[in-house]
Amino acid sequence: MIIIGISAYYHDSACAIIKDGEIIAAAQEERFSRIKNDKNFPAEALKFCLDFANVSIHEVDAIAFYEKPFLKFERLLETYLYFAPKGVISFIKSMSTWVKEKFFLKKIIKDELLKIGNKKLKLPPILFPEHHLSHAASAYFTSAFSNAAILTIDAVGESVSTSIYTGVNNELTSIQEMKFPNSVGLLYSAFTYYLGFEVNNGEYKLMGLAPYGNIHAEETAKFIKIIKEELCTVYNDGSIFLHQKYFNYATGLTMVNQKKWNGLFGFNRRNESDELEQRHCNMALAIQTVTEEIVIKLAYETKHVTGAFNLCLAGGVALNCVANGKLQNENIFENIYIQPAAGDAGGSIGAALAVYHVFYGATKNETRNDLMKGAFLGPAFTNDETEKILNKFQLKYHRQAVPFLYDTVATYLCEEKVVGWFQDRMEFGPRALGNRSILGDARSTYMQEKINLKIKFRESFRPFAPVVLADKAEEYFDCKTASPYMLLVQQVSQKYKVALPENYQEFSMKDKLKQAKSALPGITHVDCSARIQTVHEDTNPKLYSLLKAFEKKTGVPVLINTSFNVKEEPIVCTPTDAINCFMNTDMDILVLNDFVLIKDEQTDIRMIKKKEATKINQQ
Repeated sequence: MIIIGISAYYHDSACAIIKDGEIIAAAQEERFSRIKNDKNFPAEALKFCLDFANVSIHEVDAIAFYEKPFLKFERLLETYLYFAPKGVISFIKSMSTWVKEKFFLKKIIKDELLKIGNKKLKLPPILFPEHHLSHAASAYFTSAFSNAAILTIDAVGESVSTSIYTGVNNELTSIQEMKFPNSVGLLYSAFTYYLGFEVNNGEYKLMGLAPYGNIHAEETAKFIKIIKEELCTVYNDGSIFLHQKYFNYATGLTMVNQKKWNGLFGFNRRNESDELEQRHCNMALAIQTVTEEIVIKLAYETKHVTGAFNLCLAGGVALNCVANGKLQNENIFENIYIQPAAGDAGGSIGAALAVYHVFYGATKNETRNDLMKGAFLGPAFTNDETEKILNKFQLKYHRQAVPFLYDTVATYLCEEKVVGWFQDRMEFGPRALGNRSILGDARSTYMQEKINLKIKFRESFRPFAPVVLADKAEEYFDCKTASPYMLLVQQVSQKYKVALPENYQEFSMKDKLKQAKSALPGITHVDCSARIQTVHEDTNPKLYSLLKAFEKKTGVPVLINTSFNVKEEPIVCTPTDAINCFMNTDMDILVLNDFVLIKDEQTDIRMIKKKEATKINQQ
């Protein structure tokens, strides 16, 4: 049985295809359109999935859309009626969109499918699992567990913002729900907005900013008190009640009531271009701390009502890897599995799996193997295809066979060169996990600043993740389990930490950034933590071999890994995308499959025109 899963029309549109419960391919539309967080129908991602599976849309047994549009419409109507006459402008704007587009979503999806298929042939049935069911399915049915609790936490689906499920074989049962407008995800996004970052895109920036806050500062304690006493009530079971007089997301066009927030916190909302100040860091730390408390309480409640030994996590809040690390340290569950594409994009996989297992009743795959396949579910390009593109742009390159390639690249990394690493199938989800990555020497004292400012063109405070050989991870980090998806933050091992000055917490952001904190400064955040990715030979043999080559030269099996893109652009998908990024940044080396490009050897460093790039991407 072949099923297509689709998420679209809100943010992070994506498509996935499964065959008899196995995920064959999955990709986000943004990687093809080059529009960050593209919300449009994932036409190109769908074409890729069909081509990869070698089927037409008419050979598919069912199409699964990741939520129920009419339930969401009911929630919108109920919300506006409840708050009326407040929010009339937002109501008119929303209803206009629904009447023109979303109210007829099934027809719109059919029309998009027919553009790809044959209009004379019948389309497969289109089914609509609920949003949180799709999230729960994406985590449970890709886990190794036959019996587990599933906790999904996000902004909001149709009307649910947090849910607890149990998974037993092919059955998912809803146990408890928390509903809109009370939402952990929306609370966190409100602070994302107030601190000048983009909602649904900047939450990870807020998480990265939080460690610059001073947990001992009176201001931080004051902010935590305001959050828990004024903005919301946090109950022992992890449920929350948001006091709506401080928020606008239910009926307005902004996240918060700025006048009230200005009065509560004593300063105005930060604009994106404003310099970050210590009070912004303390505010970020405050909401991160409260979020961690809520997540842990929700986990205890999940354990209480299910009695399960295994926990699966999904929903956008499950991408908060700092909270995940704190949750892991609580030892509430024996095992925790986090869906690597926990946000809305992963809903495409979940919708397909929900239809296959819940609607059609198929038995869950009983295997200990990673059903997400390392998240390497996107397109790949052969050496012949790659060489054709390199020749078209008259670039100079060296072709090196394995294993010499790994030794060569490891040498460049030892010389503190920044390497663009492009191999095999593209990752699905928000993280680059070693196939569309930028790599650097984690021992370097200036690599973090170089990559942030001269290659990624992003904020200097942003940390980088380490990739480490799985069997060496416990030596370098306080990690108790494998972390193949970069979804757990833990401390750098004490033996590699550097003693910090007594007044370190009073340092400015700039001074904290410059202060050496460990023997691996390139991947150590200001609080001596790291977002760990363990590399396993069976899921990524090429990155594993490169780490082994680097370890042989340096004694250290750790590298910097960050996504292969620049600020406000999606991760690269094609060789052309990678070449564009390489040619227009200070990246030193580009490795495309077996081909090595050296920046200093390129005589025509220029941007490939977007029209030309698009043309090549479509070939």
